[in-house]
Amino acid sequence: MKKRACRFCDTRLNISFVDLGMSPLSNAYLPPEKLQEKENFYPLHAYVCEKCFLVQLEEFETPEQIFGDYAYFSSYSESWLKHARDYTKHMISRFALSAQHQVVEIASNDGYLLQYFKAAGIPIMGIEPAANVAKAAQQKGIPTIVAFFGQQTARALAGEGKQADLLIGNNVLAHVPDLLDFVSGMKILLKPQGIITMEFPHLLRLIQENQFDTIYHEHFSYFSLTTVNKVFTAQGLTLFDVEELPTHGGSLRIYARHTEDRTKPVDLRVTKLLTREETAGIRQIRTYQTFGEQVKETKRKILKFLIRFKEEGRTIVGYGAPAKGNTLLNYCGIGTDFLDYTADRSPFKQGLYLPGTHIPVESPDKIRETKPDYVIILPWNLKDEVAEQMAYIREWGGKFIVLIPKVTVI
Repeated sequence: MKKRACRFCDTRLNISFVDLGMSPLSNAYLPPEKLQEKENFYPLHAYVCEKCFLVQLEEFETPEQIFGDYAYFSSYSESWLKHARDYTKHMISRFALSAQHQVVEIASNDGYLLQYFKAAGIPIMGIEPAANVAKAAQQKGIPTIVAFFGQQTARALAGEGKQADLLIGNNVLAHVPDLLDFVSGMKILLKPQGIITMEFPHLLRLIQENQFDTIYHEHFSYFSLTTVNKVFTAQGLTLFDVEELPTHGGSLRIYARHTEDRTKPVDLRVTKLLTREETAGIRQIRTYQTFGEQVKETKRKILKFLIRFKEEGRTIVGYGAPAKGNTLLNYCGIGTDFLDYTADRSPFKQGLYLPGTHIPVESPDKIRETKPDYVIILPWNLKDEVAEQMAYIREWGGKFIVLIPKVTVI
């Protein structure tokens, strides 16, 4: 067996954070003709490093296999588009960005964010590994190269004079198996006084709010500010600011610069959050060791709840087909014996089946047709947006359910 080692500091990984059993890749949706074929399942077991406190999964599939053809298109969430618009305005205002600056986004998806910088007249470039998603961006007029990001890609772009004044990475840092190559690549691509912003789910919120379903194979790593600060510092980058965001159940937006760049002093918010994480036990192993039992208890409560409803003859369907939903459904063993189907706005998912559970993905119109008693909102981080869009289920007495952080009827 190969050594199970931390992808940042190479310390041997011995301590379990949570074991979610065997699970398929959470974005490996199935067409009807594949339902009778073999599916690959992999251990979904997260460990914590005793030295740097990075929570992480082992790598069982290559990034090319996971992200080469991807089912997630960012533009199908209205709240995420608003988040992108607000971010664009904030960056342009705070850093006085203009037509003389270059904005580069890593994992730019379908151009959901760069389109707003383009509209403001600022030069843009996207880097996206999924060719099918990059094509959607290119069709919108967003210059996008199809590549996995790291030192090699960064050197090639820097050699072409395409270094970034603002280098963006939203919900990509967790998706990177070779963490050091990725972060050092950002240093290469960043101009001497450039700015990096990265957004990712906050590990402290994951622990405190029981967000175990955000653990899936596409997310190789789970970060606290404490750990991400160590990672960036080791590659010659300094975090000079941090913001706490409501997205994805609680995220961080970090701001980084070259360590040699003294024009951006470190904001007090960095020190305050590091202190708060310390107080919350982010550097104490026992904080991580109790999470697994908490997750098992949640599973039992979810199943007890659903069994009672089905025994009462209630109809239950899902809303959304997010990666986090597939973790939850596979871990809890919830298939079509509980959910008749799930509905998703993305036409790229409709007509497919969820990996592992084989729950069919329908159009949201199906909910109006079948009038279920309960709709489980699988992307619970978007529950307000979904409840507003689907408010008509109240017409026949339908109710919404979220299962994380605990089972709640809304």
